[in-house]
Amino acid sequence: MSDAPRLSSVLRDSPAAPAVAPALADYARLAGDAAEKRARYTTLVNEFYDLVTDFYEYGWGQSFNFATRFRGETMADAIVRGEHGLAVRLGLQPGTRVLDVGCGIGGPMRSIARVSGAEIAGINNNDYQLRRAETHTRAAGLEKLCSARKGDFMAMPFAPGSFDAAYAIAATCHAPSLEGVYAEIWRVLKPGGRFACVEWCMTESFNPADPSHRRMRGAVAAGNGLVDICSTDEALAAAERAGFEVTEAADLPFAGDIPWYEPLAARGFSLASFRASKLGRWFINRTLGALELVRAAPRGSRAVHSYLCEAADALVEAGEAGIFTPLFLMIMQKPSP
Repeated sequence: MSDAPRLSSVLRDSPAAPAVAPALADYARLAGDAAEKRARYTTLVNEFYDLVTDFYEYGWGQSFNFATRFRGETMADAIVRGEHGLAVRLGLQPGTRVLDVGCGIGGPMRSIARVSGAEIAGINNNDYQLRRAETHTRAAGLEKLCSARKGDFMAMPFAPGSFDAAYAIAATCHAPSLEGVYAEIWRVLKPGGRFACVEWCMTESFNPADPSHRRMRGAVAAGNGLVDICSTDEALAAAERAGFEVTEAADLPFAGDIPWYEPLAARGFSLASFRASKLGRWFINRTLGALELVRAAPRGSRAVHSYLCEAADALVEAGEAGIFTPLFLMIMQKPSP
């Protein structure tokens, strides 16, 4: 019961309520229509994050990332460890100008700025997430190092050669064209600049001829606001066509004993991960229904929670089958003249 006031507070300013039913219907209808989703990706991604941002922040914190973790390590610590690992791979330091592609509410940006001292500019096309990013950055006292700007990462409002380095964490998977977004990042990097991309991909174990594999891929895409999900080979090929030299490519690069999908798994009753447990999901869903009735939560909050539980189940199923990863890391470099 102690979670109910916090959940109500988190959802109070959500912009999603009026659009909940049509947006969920849109995703269901377009689940198998990649061409239409590509044409409408800006609207669909914005609707998706209007719907889920508050829930993500409530359940996941300020970084909407996955991580493998060691026993005894919290999920939050594992996520920060991965973010700091990107800073090391990119060689970030004070004075380095860095682009965060699809910065969300700015959790990774603030984490990386703290450890590196680099100046980080985020880009995001969702107004609500930008407001959340500004609020969190101001509260952290990091306004001098971190900023977030509205823009489409397929046509960014930055001059060529504006940045020393760039990174994207679970963001470019929303692009209608991987080659297109990678080429735009290549454009705004200085010659010799590096780009670290943590991509959502189908693994080598994915068999497109297997109906169950296709079903799992479709469920992951539909539940997470994605146009489609590429393979690791397709991501590498897109990077090279965009002009990058890929210097490192690895799945699950920041090792851990516990798989990335474990926090999402509903495995009966669990005190350690109550929100993800079957009982926890039931309790939160009923609590949201009660909060909606007394207008302490936006109408449709319960429907979004149910939708996200289904998305979590799809991620766990595909992760356990070994056909999907949200942690395919590519380190790319823009060649020098």
